[in-house]
Amino acid sequence: MSVRAALNQAARALEAVSDSPRLDAELLAAHALGVSRESMILRHLGDPAPEALEALLARRLAHEPVAYITGRRAFWTIELAVGPGVLIPRPDSETLIEAAVEYFGARAPARILDLGTGPGTLLLAALAEWPEAQGLGVDASDVALDYARRNAATLGMAARASFRRGDWGEGLDGRFDLILANPPYIGTGEPLPEQVRRYEPGSALFAGAEGLDDYRRIVPDLRRLLAPGGGAVLEIGWTQAEPVSAIARNGGFAVTLYKDLGGRPRALLLT
Repeated sequence: MSVRAALNQAARALEAVSDSPRLDAELLAAHALGVSRESMILRHLGDPAPEALEALLARRLAHEPVAYITGRRAFWTIELAVGPGVLIPRPDSETLIEAAVEYFGARAPARILDLGTGPGTLLLAALAEWPEAQGLGVDASDVALDYARRNAATLGMAARASFRRGDWGEGLDGRFDLILANPPYIGTGEPLPEQVRRYEPGSALFAGAEGLDDYRRIVPDLRRLLAPGGGAVLEIGWTQAEPVSAIARNGGFAVTLYKDLGGRPRALLLT
């Protein structure tokens, strides 16, 4: 069977478990071939299908996320190593980088803080955007921090990115021009897709009954940590613009809402 035929067959099978079955099939097949998805589409569709694809497909049909199977996830202008125990970067989170780029304009933040950095997602994307900046990523998970350090090294940013285990802004010194945070914001009773519920770490997803607990912990530290003229960008669930904005305004911040590519509320800029 050719790669082209195998892709068609895999995409049909994945319709039962995925909202993007064709993309999933292409990413898995490219991984099995050891080439990029683009290279596979341009040069390898007529090649014999790789034997390894069947096992990868079985894992995806068991709801394992593609990013865990391939060990990679693209985000903004970078690619990150990911795996079990870390939150998989989502395209919607790129809204935070877009908001920061718009806010700073021709300026460039010198010091960047990423609270709940995971595999370094937001910090390393921001450092790629501003090559003279230095950054600090904080996370409560040693597994996530291991991935973050590995990603910083792979991307050539180890000299500009440092990481530490911590609990949001607690115990941090100094001031930062840009603070980024994608905290857990899912209510404990909310339903989730099987691939998220079964595989991704609950500590990176859930934040109390309303999903607001971590915002109430993060916002009070922001004024102390922000440099003059700086801004903080927080990711929110699409139904949380009003309650999180209220928390921010009660903390003395002006709030600007940013929407994701789907037109849903996704990020708040606090200044």
